[in-house]
Amino acid sequence: MKLLRYGAPGEEKPGALDGAGEIRDLSGIISDVGGESLLPDAIEKLRDIDLATLPKVSGQTRIGPCVASVGKFICIGLNYSDHAAESGMAVPSEPVIFMKATSSICGPDDDVLIPRGSQKMDWEIELGVVIGKPGKYVEEANVLSHVAGYCIVNDLSERAFQLEGTGQWVKGKSADTFGPVGPWLVTPDEVPDPQNLDLWLDVDGQRRQSGNTRTMIFGVASLISYVSRFMSLRTGDIISTGTPPGVGFGRKPPLYLRPGNRLQLRISGLGQQNQMVTAEAG
Repeated sequence: MKLLRYGAPGEEKPGALDGAGEIRDLSGIISDVGGESLLPDAIEKLRDIDLATLPKVSGQTRIGPCVASVGKFICIGLNYSDHAAESGMAVPSEPVIFMKATSSICGPDDDVLIPRGSQKMDWEIELGVVIGKPGKYVEEANVLSHVAGYCIVNDLSERAFQLEGTGQWVKGKSADTFGPVGPWLVTPDEVPDPQNLDLWLDVDGQRRQSGNTRTMIFGVASLISYVSRFMSLRTGDIISTGTPPGVGFGRKPPLYLRPGNRLQLRISGLGQQNQMVTAEAG
């Protein structure tokens, strides 16, 4: 099942994509795609619905972030060995965890804003995992029962804010619009193997990133189990699992985003994002 949220920012309604690619309204069944609606029993009930019986959403409509009320936006750094190499960093012996502020989350096709003072804004396509059943100290063998679904994440970064000066990576990861999520939350029954998904990102029609999740250093199950050792995982938390090579920071010379650039991101079975880069006002 492909769940989504549609409507103006802050006014999104829950929906699902039917077999013909039409949006069907779920607001008569659930209040939002978040909270209790992401628990396993709730997802199972949604899958039993005949979407053709639900109201069709007509006309053009904005697609919002596919998950509401995200508690934690957890990211994994350097999780593809060739990306670590292009970044000039050692392949980690255990997962590198950092956070993005949840205020960075936006819709998959919203404009992404270059923050004030930025000179080194970069792109990163990633597979996102959304937690359904909460847990702590989750055994790797049981991990996938905790997954509500998968989505695309663009882990946008400002490299100077991230890597120059003092402080942690969170500074360069958390600007408004630095976390496009969606378009859909795809339930696990439609993603039988999260370790075999093609992913790519284009800038102005030029392929910049291309990879497959099978080349992750730490797979999805391993990551969820690892993160749950250090913090409880709660319903609606997002884990963004790292990016393949091809980021602007790793090019020689480096290539960064400028106003007017267009981004296009795709992961097989999870849909596509389309973003225009604009300068933040003020």
